[in-house]
Amino acid sequence: MSETHYDIIVAPIITEKSTFAAENNQVVFKVVDTATKPQVKEAVEALFKVKVKAVNTLNRKGKTKRFRGIKGKQSDVKKAVVTLEEGHSIDITTGL
Repeated sequence: MSETHYDIIVAPIITEKSTFAAENNQVVFKVVDTATKPQVKEAVEALFKVKVKAVNTLNRKGKTKRFRGIKGKQSDVKKAVVTLEEGHSIDITTGL
């Protein structure tokens, strides 16, 4: 295992929407903003010992929020939706 695999995948995203995606053999990860689809595929296959069918990425721009009248901005996030081959699964609740 290379240290760069750990650098590409930041964290799993556990939301209601990603839980529904898990039923379709998909897992959602927060990744570094410079990560490419082949890098994400290689990292997931190496770290979790599974076969990846497809990787879709999306960039969520940070929102401007106010807290007690003070403006703030959430950071931009890049997400990767990883579709696994049939018969493979990742239990992201156990950790790595």
